Amino acid sequence: MGKLAVQKYFSFTILIVTVLLMVFTFTGLFGGEVQPAGNTARAMLVYALPLLIAGNVVFLIYWLIMRRWHWALIPLITLLCCIPYIGTIYQFGSLDENADKVPGIKIASYNVAMFSRETSGFIAQDILSEMKKQKVDVVCFQEYNDQSGDKKNSDSYKDYFPYMAVGESDMVIYSRYPIKNFKNINFEMTNNSAMWAEVEVSGQLIRVYNAHLETTGINTTLHKAAKVEARGMEVEGNAFIRAIYGNYTLGMIARSGQANVLAMDMRECEVPIIVCGDFNDVPYSYVYNTMLGDKVDGFTECGSGFMHTFRGGKAVRIDYIFHDKGMEGVSYYKRELSYSDHYPVFMKIALNKQ
Repeated sequence: MGKLAVQKYFSFTILIVTVLLMVFTFTGLFGGEVQPAGNTARAMLVYALPLLIAGNVVFLIYWLIMRRWHWALIPLITLLCCIPYIGTIYQFGSLDENADKVPGIKIASYNVAMFSRETSGFIAQDILSEMKKQKVDVVCFQEYNDQSGDKKNSDSYKDYFPYMAVGESDMVIYSRYPIKNFKNINFEMTNNSAMWAEVEVSGQLIRVYNAHLETTGINTTLHKAAKVEARGMEVEGNAFIRAIYGNYTLGMIARSGQANVLAMDMRECEVPIIVCGDFNDVPYSYVYNTMLGDKVDGFTECGSGFMHTFRGGKAVRIDYIFHDKGMEGVSYYKRELSYSDHYPVFMKIALNKQ
């Protein structure tokens, strides 16, 4: 086979891979439109979107270097279609330094991981100090623990947050504004749950949702594998991969059902809504799309830079703040606190859109 024939064969192979990458990318972009149950392979491609986008960039550069302009259009068009997705994890621009001067409500969401089960109350107090520093009006905690040794965190929080609504087991909403009503939302066959509290701000009632959806199950699988290996037993690679895939798909299906329950509850609400929480899922997933509905993702509206909220070795965005379109986001950011495997997210919202 001559040199020219080898080059043509190689270029044809790269072209096939480019087209397949385009197909997988578009499937991933729309994978969050279908229920994961019965469509797990399609839904899973959403989680591979960062890798698929990186692959399209590589092939775009390759075709440009080869000066095959017509083939370069394939990854170029694909990448242009990915711009809305990229906007959910990265935003250009900078934060408004005068955001806190704008009338409205400052809200935070933070999975505090039981304050690391620390008994002196130091972590809980340090987090409270951060909430004061950030001038937070309402904070939604997931994996909250009220007991610190022989003291209750709520006793020290009430000086700054005089109102609170307690959900199931590890959920709480603290507020500087009066809480007029609240409700717990239980999920079947899980320790996860959600809640909402209706907060009165300058005579206006706002419903704040706090959600903690089903975990991925990956950490549980890793811990079980580590225990097996600690006993001197070897974990078979294929079995390990099957266990991770199985737990992840089960968690994905469970989260989708929980998101549907919350979406139905939101549709029945007659007052403006703000949604906070640890969704344990990525942008463009079925859970993300269902929870977002016709609301606004605060980060895409007024965020800045690269947004990831999980500290546990995976740079993914799984904690969110959404709001109704009748409101307007002023600022959205995270603080890189080290007290949990999550980062807290903060948002300033003007209640009446200009």
